[in-house]
Amino acid sequence: MIDEKKLSILTSAAKYDVSCSSSGSKRKNTTHGLGNACFGGLCHSFTQDGRCISLLKILMSNDCIYDCKYCTSRCTNSVPRATATPDEICQLTIEFYKRNYIEGLFLSSSIFKSPNHTMEILYETVRKLRVEYHFNGYIHLKGIPGADSLLVEKAGFLVDRMSFNIELPSEKSLTLLAPQKNKQNIIAPMKMLARDKYFVLPNKRRKDFIPAGQTTQMIIGASPESDAHILKLSEYMYQNYKMKRVYFSTYTPTNFDTSLLPTTQLSLVREHRLYQADWLLRFYGFTADEITGDKGFLSEEYDPKCAWALKNLHLFPVEINRASPELLLRVPGIGVKSAYRIMHARKYAKLDFNDLKRLRVVLKRAVHFITCNGKYLGAQSQRLIEASLSGIEQIDNSKQLSIFEQNQLALSALTGEL
Repeated sequence: MIDEKKLSILTSAAKYDVSCSSSGSKRKNTTHGLGNACFGGLCHSFTQDGRCISLLKILMSNDCIYDCKYCTSRCTNSVPRATATPDEICQLTIEFYKRNYIEGLFLSSSIFKSPNHTMEILYETVRKLRVEYHFNGYIHLKGIPGADSLLVEKAGFLVDRMSFNIELPSEKSLTLLAPQKNKQNIIAPMKMLARDKYFVLPNKRRKDFIPAGQTTQMIIGASPESDAHILKLSEYMYQNYKMKRVYFSTYTPTNFDTSLLPTTQLSLVREHRLYQADWLLRFYGFTADEITGDKGFLSEEYDPKCAWALKNLHLFPVEINRASPELLLRVPGIGVKSAYRIMHARKYAKLDFNDLKRLRVVLKRAVHFITCNGKYLGAQSQRLIEASLSGIEQIDNSKQLSIFEQNQLALSALTGEL
């Protein structure tokens, strides 16, 4: 079993990798195995800033040969180093799962020796978990840019989800802050993972390739790209690489020896707004250009949907009993579920404001943008609407939980509709 000192080093180094989604996996289980990723997925335990704690997030090694200026594991940084063996990771995962500490594994690694060597060790770990330890649970594997595509493909048939992190929003910033990495080594495996693949085994069972899809992650604030640039890149990856999620991670100062990076802790508000905008891209029919507008940055005062509505007041108010589903989704305070409820309920009767409360519409936002049977109850001017919406949402700078810190409470993330 892995010793506590090594475990502390490798789990602490992994906290900068973000993975806060449920599995969404439909991979077939093996008989007499341990765990299940297919039905329940991951339990939804989150920290206050929205990061999931139901996965064991760990690095295979933090002994990196690269010198990415933003990374705490860079080779020039004086930090304790550790490398785990495949059996140590497998035993730890199984023992933690049996104790109900975790529902799955997020396995990543710094690049030690070479990209191919690192990917080989990661593949061997997930192979042992599946074949020798008979683990059926959820596995999210972070791929190694520059590794042989055959290794990546073989690993993809064993894990539920895989990710290659884009790291920084532009090639210029990547070259400046991570000169040993290049865009092509990151994009090429993304394209490969986007293809539909499966094997038909001798018993005619279908073996799927990354059934929960792929994700990626961008560091926010380490480089000067605007929110518009970040969201357009996210939009492109959703459209072209079948991306399930694009994660955003606010840069935490880890390098004070260069003038290229911020030296003070950045606010999480920008990250929070990007996640809200990402939600609008994926589920509400917005485009990146609509959300960011001319300035290129999201408002910190209002969530992106409210900010868009305030810039387009000529489209409002809309009549709740006649508006199309597409227009309902653009009303602040009406989410996907409540829009469908409205569409269904108004077939049988005309809805009023009390009905909308029962349908879980957030009226403190929506009331300024709708009418019910011709009645308007919102503020009478743009200035009053802005004053009413301002300060509805409070965001604080919370830190990620650690299994080595005591007396911490995991709070439910409010991933509700905008």
